[in-house]
Amino acid sequence: MGQQSPSNFHNNRMITKIDILLVDDHVMFREGLKQVLSKQSDLRVADEVGSGNEALERIKHHNYTVVVLDISMPGQSGWEILSEIRREKPHLPVLVLSMHPEDQYGIRMLKAGASGYVSKESAAEDLIAAIRKVASGGRHVSPRLAEKLAFALDATSKLLPHQLLSNREFQVMSLLASGKSLRDIAETLCLSEKTISTYRSRILEKLNLKNNVELTRYAIENKLLV
Repeated sequence: MGQQSPSNFHNNRMITKIDILLVDDHVMFREGLKQVLSKQSDLRVADEVGSGNEALERIKHHNYTVVVLDISMPGQSGWEILSEIRREKPHLPVLVLSMHPEDQYGIRMLKAGASGYVSKESAAEDLIAAIRKVASGGRHVSPRLAEKLAFALDATSKLLPHQLLSNREFQVMSLLASGKSLRDIAETLCLSEKTISTYRSRILEKLNLKNNVELTRYAIENKLLV
């Protein structure tokens, strides 16, 4: 008997179908994606939802092979949803599918626990290959993102100010830039307002900015808003 393809294995057991939970708030996009994936005999969109809360509820009660997650949705941000998934099911592969360029968010999402990052501008073949790879326990990194990762490891490479922020600082920065108050952010991240205020001061200092208005402008100019 010939060997099974690596894409047919997950957590040391053979799977006949890769069951996908599709998380995206755009119905038309989900429909188009389902049509593309339905043409693959080993892929199946088992469920689809339009919000992070719905995704978390489904994940609690169902066993999926892969979650395909958009990070730009109303309510909870992709950071928050990814963090919740990691807490609920640490070994469930999450493939981030986003309209944002991978060089802005790819590295940080991988560090936050994503199994891969794919831009919505990528070819359908790239997405399909990425789903299969993370389903088999691998990580999906595009050649462009791999190069970015290499540069990120190079201490001599020139980094933009926001690239020097820690993941938590970057998360707080994103929430501040999106207009959330210190109280809202504190509740979201389960931290005190004083802690968030300290993060804010540290972020403004590192970015050489004076206030939230400048912070929002900086985030828009660098395409950092989720």
